[in-house]
Amino acid sequence: MKILLTATSPSIDSPVDPRFGRGAYLIVVDPVTMEWQAHANPGIDAASGAGTQAAQFAANLRVSTVISGDFGPNACNVLHAAGVTMYLLGMDSTVRQNIELFKSGQLTHIDTPTTPRRHSLNK
Repeated sequence: MKILLTATSPSIDSPVDPRFGRGAYLIVVDPVTMEWQAHANPGIDAASGAGTQAAQFAANLRVSTVISGDFGPNACNVLHAAGVTMYLLGMDSTVRQNIELFKSGQLTHIDTPTTPRRHSLNK
């Protein structure tokens, strides 16, 4: 099992970042061994579709779970299609603390987007 969390810096002890698509780093953690890897978020500077890019990155890494503070509709669709479950962060805490919250069943599982679809100005 691999869990991906959004973080403000590339460490398991860094604060979590509540933004899925625009979070600075994506930390992948094995909750059993607590081995981890940090990845710069590939979609952070995207003009649009940052959440979709982060979700595709998570799917490519074959994570089973993503923990973050918000999930847009497109990111949810990509994660659902890849069989990835989503949980909301325990706020004001670190990546490591959120893994412990996940392991003890204290995070909220979600199945629907937490933010509305953004509409393009182009028609």
